[in-house]
Amino acid sequence: MSLRDIVPTDKEIVMREDDFIVSKTDLKGRITYGNKTFIEFSGFEEKDILGIQHNVIRHPDMPRAVFKMLWSSIQEGREIFAYVKNICKDGSFYWVIANITPSVDEKGQVLGYYSVRRKPHARAIPVISALYRRMLDEERRVGSRDAIAASTRLMDDFLNEKGMGYEQFVLTLQSA
Repeated sequence: MSLRDIVPTDKEIVMREDDFIVSKTDLKGRITYGNKTFIEFSGFEEKDILGIQHNVIRHPDMPRAVFKMLWSSIQEGREIFAYVKNICKDGSFYWVIANITPSVDEKGQVLGYYSVRRKPHARAIPVISALYRRMLDEERRVGSRDAIAASTRLMDDFLNEKGMGYEQFVLTLQSA
């Protein structure tokens, strides 16, 4: 199954307070592990999701610039916190606050990536949705070739006005 096969709907699934969605990927982003909650929310069977690209659950409402930032951070060996809107196999969606961390061996070599996702603070979603919508509109406006750069500029300008970086903004929203 690919993302092109999933038709988004307006049905939102809200995580429970005690939910932890956990997944692991290899260096190329292919899923190597998903906990029971990941399987539940994604709507996929474990046998169908192992080995496929994690972006199968990427909602089309997510700006490409956010994923560029995520990948840049983890490929540089840094963890990152981010708000992400995911899509389920049936087209419904759910929001998470994700902590994505490189998985390393005893020599410090990156083996893959580990993500733990929790229920985001409800008041953060309208704020982050509005920012992501503006970023996505900018990506569409400039076209595919310049989408990530233009969207990143928009996000950087927004964050500079607030006097903080993305991760500080995310954590501020989560604790507000």
